[in-house]
Amino acid sequence: MPKLVIGADHGGFPHKEELKKHLDSKGIVYDDVGAYSTAAVDYPDIAFLVASRVSQNPHTLGIIIDGAGIGSCMAANKVPGVRAACCNDLYTARNSREHNHANVLTLGSMVIGTGYMKQIVDLWLETAPAPGRHANRVEKIMKIEDIYKNNSC
Repeated sequence: MPKLVIGADHGGFPHKEELKKHLDSKGIVYDDVGAYSTAAVDYPDIAFLVASRVSQNPHTLGIIIDGAGIGSCMAANKVPGVRAACCNDLYTARNSREHNHANVLTLGSMVIGTGYMKQIVDLWLETAPAPGRHANRVEKIMKIEDIYKNNSC
């Protein structure tokens, strides 16, 4: 199991605390980068903390929870090397890992309940990135990032 980093804004904090209990029950080790209460924090700050850790280590996965999952996904995808996917259902969770090699999962606390969240996370963590045509497509995604990262567009 790759290293796991989790984070949430204040709206996602209760879901994150439930997720931690679930991960603990499965013996999955994780680092929690915040928020640590329901006091207001900005989701881009938390997304950056998780995405930065994932970007620095190819053997790390991240999970971020905010209200809809969308804002954190957008912020995380600004960090080079991150392929964040907002997945509030089982199909996109599996697809994002298998086809797109997502290394960050974002979830919406206002969209899904904690029970369904646990199912999504379990499926996402147990789904392996597929080789072949899917890996080739992910390589093309990363080449697009390289164009902009190197300012050669």
